[in-house]
Amino acid sequence: METHKLYINGQFVQSEATETIDVINPATEEVISKIAKATENDVNKAVEAANSAQREWELRPPIERGEIVRELGNEMEAYFETFVQLLQEEQGKAYDLAKGEVELAIDYFKYMSEWARRIEGEVIPSDRPNENIFLYKKPIGVVAGIVPWNFPVFILARKVATALVTGCSIVLKPSQQTPNTAYFFSKMLDDMNIVPAGVYNYVTGTGSTVGNQLSSHADVDLVSITGSIGAGTKVMEAAAKNITKVNLELGGKAPAIVTENADLDLAVENIKTSRLLNNGQACTNAERVYVQESVADTFVEKLKEAFADVTADKPMKNKDADIGPLINEERLEEVDQMVQDAVEAGAELVAGGNPVEGKSYGYFYQPTILTKVEQDMDIIQDEIFGPVIPVMTYKTLDEAIELGNDTEYGLSSSVYTNDLNEAMKVVNQLKFGETFINRENMEAVQGYHAGMRKSGLGGTDGKHGVEDFLVTQVVYMEYKQ
Repeated sequence: METHKLYINGQFVQSEATETIDVINPATEEVISKIAKATENDVNKAVEAANSAQREWELRPPIERGEIVRELGNEMEAYFETFVQLLQEEQGKAYDLAKGEVELAIDYFKYMSEWARRIEGEVIPSDRPNENIFLYKKPIGVVAGIVPWNFPVFILARKVATALVTGCSIVLKPSQQTPNTAYFFSKMLDDMNIVPAGVYNYVTGTGSTVGNQLSSHADVDLVSITGSIGAGTKVMEAAAKNITKVNLELGGKAPAIVTENADLDLAVENIKTSRLLNNGQACTNAERVYVQESVADTFVEKLKEAFADVTADKPMKNKDADIGPLINEERLEEVDQMVQDAVEAGAELVAGGNPVEGKSYGYFYQPTILTKVEQDMDIIQDEIFGPVIPVMTYKTLDEAIELGNDTEYGLSSSVYTNDLNEAMKVVNQLKFGETFINRENMEAVQGYHAGMRKSGLGGTDGKHGVEDFLVTQVVYMEYKQ
């Protein structure tokens, strides 16, 4: 069984650590690989390599960096099925979703490559005669890219493609639970031999060691992490030591508001998609539904019928499976405990409510619907990160908006209505970085994926996502007339 090496300064090297971490297939519970539990000194070597390579890389003409980023996307396309299979094996994604994630990652590399010619400065009018003011956009420097387990290929693309095209070097830390796709990407990149040594580095291990050392390192200029509020808080604390910039995409508790003017079939289909996407393990998933009283019974019945058609199975064995397993046993137990606590507090189970029966393997949980929930229940306030949806009712749209905003999160939200006035009222009053109207909760690469409140700082995707990887330099130039 392969134990991953680290990739530092253009070479695969052994970690200084002797201890390893098992990588487990969540659908079969089999150990599929091992990774090095890297040391702080391993991290230091990777950062040193990135720092040494930074100057030459940022001076490379942007168009050349863009061409390299596009070539990485093209090469991923050549290994498309390999990435899909590795992703299914390490993360438990259904085939169509794994296929879609790899397609999106490839598209992201190609999209970001086009920004090589689009990063522009400004000329600002001066108050003085014979003076010009120039504002330059420059690479921020060494980036620490910390990737989560739920979308390990796409979010790798978000970190790597954006860093490289803006002229930054990067040290990538994959999740210890889903490192295989990142390791294969590293081997692919090494074989291509088009990225200068030190510009891209790969280090495995725990967040407490590798993540903390990257976040607190004096030579790291940006820490970009996608993860939980707890992980983001620790990164901020570590980065504060050096006033290092952080880019945080954290958790969500997305409300889905369904009004009496909604197309209920459309709402049900899209909320089902948004809730069960990636087995319920996505920060933008619809996490709670507020449906108007007059249509609540019909909506719940339709949602129950839709959930009944969902198939949970080994994604690599059954390509037609709608959902796969949760990422690990701990996640399975936590989701189940949240459901049982809600029922004990008075919630009513309409569908599901238990781990999938009849399977001697994997961390599968039934698609679950809960009604008769209250706003102060943990199932409404805390991120579930599993295939469970609580449904509440409301009388007026003002009440729904107030309930939707009642959370510490602020990432995604949605509204289902055919009334333009209702839609605009919700858009103007909800406090979330994203609002989806009459569609599933899935962002676009040219959009801007960013949260409010505890859901993060900064953002990703599109021209505004590029900005976080840049710094400004203002030049005041006087001249003789």
